[in-house]
Amino acid sequence: MPRTAKHRREVALAEVKDDFSHYLRLAASEEIVITRHGKPAGVLIGFESEDDWFEYRLEHHPEFLTRVSEARRSIAAGSGIRLEAV
Repeated sequence: MPRTAKHRREVALAEVKDDFSHYLRLAASEEIVITRHGKPAGVLIGFESEDDWFEYRLEHHPEFLTRVSEARRSIAAGSGIRLEAV
């Protein structure tokens, strides 16, 4: 299940530094955009569970993404193996 943020909150860096644990808890359920001088500077990502953490790691792992891309190209070229055949 891909991560989707229900809400987006922009917070100044100084405010995040003052209460980091609070914003880390919020980041489990909403997107926290950290701003510096009113401009986006970063995003704080939190996880509700270990499964969310695992999914995030897979979604951002270059080797995994390469393998998925290669498998999709193989299937599109007609050389893939259907799951039912396995």
